[in-house]
Amino acid sequence: MKIEGIKDTIAYTESLGFSKVFEAYAEEVGSEYIMEIGFNANSGIVYIALENGISICSSMGQDVDYLTMDYDDNEETFFDTYEEALEFVDRRP
Repeated sequence: MKIEGIKDTIAYTESLGFSKVFEAYAEEVGSEYIMEIGFNANSGIVYIALENGISICSSMGQDVDYLTMDYDDNEETFFDTYEEALEFVDRRP
């Protein structure tokens, strides 16, 4: 597992976001392999990137979103639930 963009100290909203993405991982995902955990300083998003192509994200400590990324055209799609994101990923050709 890779840790990306995290410094020696973590701001309040980042730590709140991390608590939310880890809670979502524990309650909604459970056993999917984690590829990367990180913070994107450009967007303010903390995330857990999963091997199945879904990332659990929180921006500035807000509720989590589930993000999928099409690496062919770099299109990001956000979902309210893990199930919606998983269905979307499963329908991809």
